[in-house]
Amino acid sequence: MSPTVEGSAHTSAPSAAVLAAYSYCEAVTGSQARNFAYGIRLLPSDKRQAMSALYAFSRRVDDIGDGMLAPEAKFARLEETRTLLGRIRAEEIDEDDTDPVAVALAHAAGRFPIPLGGLDELIDGVLMDVRGQTYETWDDLKAYCRCVAGAIGRLSLGVFGTANGGGLGAADTARADEYADTLGLALQLTNILRDVREDAGNGRTYLPAEDLAKFGCSDGFGSDRMPAGADFAGLVHHEVRRARALFVEGYRLLPMLDRRSGACVAAMAGIYRRLLDRIEREPEAVLRGRVSLPPHEKAYVAVRGLSGLDARTISRQSTRRRA
Repeated sequence: MSPTVEGSAHTSAPSAAVLAAYSYCEAVTGSQARNFAYGIRLLPSDKRQAMSALYAFSRRVDDIGDGMLAPEAKFARLEETRTLLGRIRAEEIDEDDTDPVAVALAHAAGRFPIPLGGLDELIDGVLMDVRGQTYETWDDLKAYCRCVAGAIGRLSLGVFGTANGGGLGAADTARADEYADTLGLALQLTNILRDVREDAGNGRTYLPAEDLAKFGCSDGFGSDRMPAGADFAGLVHHEVRRARALFVEGYRLLPMLDRRSGACVAAMAGIYRRLLDRIEREPEAVLRGRVSLPPHEKAYVAVRGLSGLDARTISRQSTRRRA
């Protein structure tokens, strides 16, 4: 039998088979998640490979939930994926396994202390989608977002690690998981706002029912125009304020990361904050199509993150709060 991926991860450079598996995951990431791929380009190769493996596995789970299979078949496929995750956790994946995503993720889990239980949470969140769950309140939606996005933040932190520096105390660093989770919520809420029309086309409405009712938008988003009396702009601005508060809290993670990990997070979060700015300026644009940033604006955000400007700003703000 070939050596397990875990067994080789700590003792030598990745084998050709493992590198091929990582290359597959990076190709999936580059083709399916341009914002994410843009951010992780700022990482050293080992962390970039691990993040690609996490994305490729997560994408597989999402694709099952978003696919055209009948619900019963989706339930079965998600449980098969959970079983595969159990094999990865138990170090039962060989380097010559035919599933490159499993090979790459198993190797990444040997390199870094990735809390793989976060991927179980992701599966739980996608199961909510398959069941057609709706959300009455923000607290209800927040529980879903913690599964599908907060968990990804915590998984990513397992790759990034934390850097005790910049005046951070142990209690501050211990909150890194919490901040990563909150930043994940901010990104997910931005996604929900950007994709309201696309999600409606798939029969899904994520925004809390009580918010929809408050702004006269309970009929949903099946058209590029809202009915008379609906305050769609008011709804969007309400959710934007909520997302901004989450970003403020989640950004406190940045000073806890090393320079390149912090740059990666700052770039990804910065892209989404700028998307939020665009959505706030023209709420109805999300009813006409997906809002995105041009490449030159993404490049500016990446340079800003790599400079450490965002991390230094957050660090100064945290110091003032403690003073």
